Amino acid sequence: MAYYKPQQIAEVTVENGTKKAHNRLDTVLVLGFLGGAFIALGFLLDIRVVAGAPAEWSGIVNLLGASVFPLGLILVLLAGGELLTGNMMAVPLARITKRISTWEALKNLILITLSNFAGAVFVAYFFGHIVGLTESGVYLDKVVDMAGHKLDATFLQAFVSGIGCNWLVALAVWLSYGADNMSGKILGIWFPTMAFVAIGFQHVVANMFLIPAAIFAGYYSWGEYLINFVPVWLGNLTGGAIFVALAYWVAYLREPQTSSATATAKVKVHTSQARTLHEHLYKSEG
Repeated sequence: MAYYKPQQIAEVTVENGTKKAHNRLDTVLVLGFLGGAFIALGFLLDIRVVAGAPAEWSGIVNLLGASVFPLGLILVLLAGGELLTGNMMAVPLARITKRISTWEALKNLILITLSNFAGAVFVAYFFGHIVGLTESGVYLDKVVDMAGHKLDATFLQAFVSGIGCNWLVALAVWLSYGADNMSGKILGIWFPTMAFVAIGFQHVVANMFLIPAAIFAGYYSWGEYLINFVPVWLGNLTGGAIFVALAYWVAYLREPQTSSATATAKVKVHTSQARTLHEHLYKSEG
């Protein structure tokens, strides 16, 4: 299973962040809608899997739900989509390296926030509310309970939880950039994403599905949701932009280093030289 080294991943991430910021408006909006919808579908699957389980199985069931949630991020990164939390890492890294302007970075994050919201709410309303997948029996109870726990958090709790969430989610995106085949990308995405869900950190796009689903069922209000949205958005931005993008910029991109292409070329040269030496010794021994 081939993969890139961290410095190479940093360079790939800069290129991806630059491309994201330079995409056409229609591309950004369509991919953003899909990204929000995919995360919502992953969360809907999580709820449908865990809602009916006995309370005494809570630990195992929580892990089971967390293990199916990554479907959403897998669809975003492999099928095609734009996700706010991933962009909160890649786009700031492109800005830190001066590949894009501050306005281009902010514009991208704003547009992806809006389009992710549209996609997530679409799933919450049509599949959750109209079809009734989140509005009956144990499924409704689970949605209301989970949304209530998110909304009960203080500003500081929601902010710090958001940091933890996107530290892991941004690393999932980072690892997916480091693999050059589908199975490697899926593995890179799966475990960090499963971890944030099992821990219970707050993800701004996942909340765009969960809390509106509870609101459509007659619980809570849009005002309560807004109070939760702000700290989680800021926490996710901090987790992705500082704990991943800035950290790896300092580690790998701040000072001029040997480029990945040069490093790869040197490795090939050394390998070739070693092979030639081995053949020479083998012939000598013969």
